[in-house]
Amino acid sequence: MEFSFETIKAPVENIFFREKGSKFIGFAIPVRNDAEIKDALQQIKEIHPKATHHCYAFRLGINGENYRANDDGEPSGSAGLPIYNQLLAHNLTNTLVIVVRYYGGTKLGVSGLVRAYKESARAALAEAEIITEELQSGIEISFDFSQQNVIFTLLNKFNAKIQDFITEEKCTIKAVIKSAEKESISNQLAEMQNISFKFLD
Repeated sequence: MEFSFETIKAPVENIFFREKGSKFIGFAIPVRNDAEIKDALQQIKEIHPKATHHCYAFRLGINGENYRANDDGEPSGSAGLPIYNQLLAHNLTNTLVIVVRYYGGTKLGVSGLVRAYKESARAALAEAEIITEELQSGIEISFDFSQQNVIFTLLNKFNAKIQDFITEEKCTIKAVIKSAEKESISNQLAEMQNISFKFLD
């Protein structure tokens, strides 16, 4: 099972490319869900309301299993697909690339469009900082007050981020760990007395 994926760290905006008078403007945006994609597209359309086309492609999910390529009125396969292929070439997911086109009066033909959209997407991604993100899992652990040092030492070892700590006679901690560490931490907690735990995802 895979526990990490490649995405981009921050949005890249206004990467210009010209072809026979047509102006192409590339954007690359990190996204986590359909709502963020919708918002990003809406914003670009508001910034460029007079553009002839707003073509885009995205991949979501650890293996990019949720994806779409949209030609927005360009000939089929001439815009969205070349953009999508750049996401594949860079092995990126949770990423949206939009290329806005202002028509310049000269038709480019399908091969010209493919080249222009590919280059615009490639140039936008070339400006992006690509990062590896680790999948994370929530864990809740209940234990006796006297065991808190042992639990904190264990969580420290796994670089867990503690989100909540309720201290009573029976204490409860909620933390986030790397999904890749789930089995290891489970094995170590299972060996301890008077402790219960569950994963929250």
